[in-house]
Order: sequence, then C-alpha cells, then structure tokens
Amino acid sequence: MHADPQEFIESISTGLGWFYLAACAINVAAACWAWRQPKGRFAWAFPWLAVAAGFGELGRRALAGSPPQMPESAKVAIDAALGPVTFTAGAFVLLLVLYLGRVFFVRPAVAWAGLNLSLLLMGISMTDAQFAAIVTRPDDVPIVAMVYLLAFFTYLATAEAVRNDWRLAAGSPPVEKDYQQKVLVWPDLVYIELICMILVTVLLVVWSLCLTAPLEEPANPAVTPNPSKAPWYFLGLQELLVFSDAWMAGVVVPCLIVFGLAAVPYLDPNRQGNGYYTINQRRFAYCTFQFGFLLLWILLILIGTFMRGPNWNFFGLYEIRDPDKLPALANIKLSQYFWETLLGRGLPQVPAGSGTLTL
Repeated sequence: MHADPQEFIESISTGLGWFYLAACAINVAAACWAWRQPKGRFAWAFPWLAVAAGFGELGRRALAGSPPQMPESAKVAIDAALGPVTFTAGAFVLLLVLYLGRVFFVRPAVAWAGLNLSLLLMGISMTDAQFAAIVTRPDDVPIVAMVYLLAFFTYLATAEAVRNDWRLAAGSPPVEKDYQQKVLVWPDLVYIELICMILVTVLLVVWSLCLTAPLEEPANPAVTPNPSKAPWYFLGLQELLVFSDAWMAGVVVPCLIVFGLAAVPYLDPNRQGNGYYTINQRRFAYCTFQFGFLLLWILLILIGTFMRGPNWNFFGLYEIRDPDKLPALANIKLSQYFWETLLGRGLPQVPAGSGTLTL
C-alpha cells in the first residue's frame, strides 16, 4: 500500500481511466440498442447517452491524473453503516425488498441504472487505498467478478420468472412452451461449445498475464499470516466459527444448509413450475433457496473476504486494517441473552452441594 496518497492516485489513474471509458462504451452500446427498439423504448437512448458522456468525462479526468474521489465523511458514514449487525440485517431487508418489488427491479432500465450506480461507486471507491488493496488482491478479484455474475444471473432468472407469471396470469403458456425448435448436438451445440472453450481459454491466458498468481512464501511454522483465511469457498464456514463451536459450525450447520436446500423439492409438493421459470407458483421453493443460498452462504463469503481483517476483526470497506484494533465484545450466549436480557434474571445456577446425576 502506498504511503503517499498522491503517489497512490497517480498509480491507479490510468487503469481507472480505462475503467470509466469501458463503462462509457457499454452505455453507448445500450443507447444504440434502445434506439433500435419499438416506439416507447427508444427514449431511453438519451439517458444512456448522457450517462455515457458522464463516464467519458470521468475517464478523461482520471487519465489526466485527477479522478474524482470519495469524501472522507462519506467513507466514515459507509463504514459506520456497514457494522456487523447493520450489514447482516440490511442484507435481509434488501433481499425482502427485492422480492416484494421484483416486478419493478427486473425492468431493464432499472437494472441497467443499478449497474451504472455500482460501477460509479466502484470507480470512486478505487481512489481509496484500503479499498483498492482489497478488491485488486489476486485472491479477491474472482470474488468481485462473482458478485457481478451472481447479480446478473439472479436478475436474468427473476426477469424470466416475472415474465412467465404475467403470461400465466393472462392465461397464456410460459415462454419455454414456445421453444419447439429442436437443436442438433452436431453441429449446433458442438460449435457453440467450441467457441465458448476458445473464449474461456483466451480469458484465462489474459488473466494469467495481467494478474500475479497469489503465491506466498513457503510455509513457516514460526510465522502465521494475520488473518489466516481459508479458501473463498470455505470462508462461510470460517465465519460461522466466530459465532459457534467447531462441531456446530463445521458439521451441523453446513449439513443443515446443504440437506435443507436439497430437501426443498420434497418439502414443497407443488408440481407446478416444472420446466419453466416462475415465482408465483413456487413461492416457498424460491424464497427458501434464495434465503439459504444468498444469505446463509454467499453473504458469509463476502463478509469473510472483504470485511474481516487482522485477528479476524470486522472492518469497514474503507477502514484501515489495524492489527491493534480492540474487538467489540458482542458475542453473547443465547442462554445469557434469554435469561438476562429478555427476562432480566440471572442465569440458572446448580444448587450448592448438588451431586452429579447418576442412573
């Protein structure tokens, strides 16, 4: 991490400028797409052109060495809002809002506006040395990409489900019933797989050339990394260890999550919604899976990746990872919370002189 803020800004200005120009280019493409749509939709071409012009100006400023920076007061406010309790509770509330307002949020204009806001926030946040050190670390770059891919495919599936719900409510069959054309494995499917294989290979080659492999020095039993993090797919388990013992966090809870999600088709005897996207016909299955996958697993991975620092303390996105930070004594046993906080009484104690229970 750069000690001189100006030196850091100069080091990221060029990359940040190209990032803004890429955002400008995709908005120009969105404007061209909107312009070719039927009457009523082409009007969105003008807002996207305005957004493209804004990103273009940000790119020009960044390439000139003076990218816009987030005010320190905003960083402090965001870090304060992203505390352990507010961050977790906010994720629950956000998922509920997205579910209840799914008809609004799956509109292409709304979803595209959300993407632009996230890109703008990402670009401005990159001017913070601490944030940039987190998201550009080779270990964390795939997690950032996973966030955008997960958001895209969740939006795509939800949009298709909402579209089918509209059709079913009007008495029409779902969209999937219209797909009657058969596709041959050869040559149609094989050609597509070949093209995808070539594109993925090119992506991996470019990735390996642009990003340094996250290799560290040989293991030294006398030096322990701080924090010592598990691979990203196990960070959810490591996060659970903060709140419970190893048996519960490493065996019981993961089994409940995995087997619970696998049991959803058996707990929901509804035979509707097979072979096509829908939410109204499979509310229980949809809500259960989204809650179990996004909140009980993905959220824990994001917390372990971006919010945990030295000594496994909780840090804000812009907060300096201080190894001497004193952790908040917030872990309370459930029994203590029940008896002392809710009932206002002390914990039950074994009477003095009582012996052990024998059979």
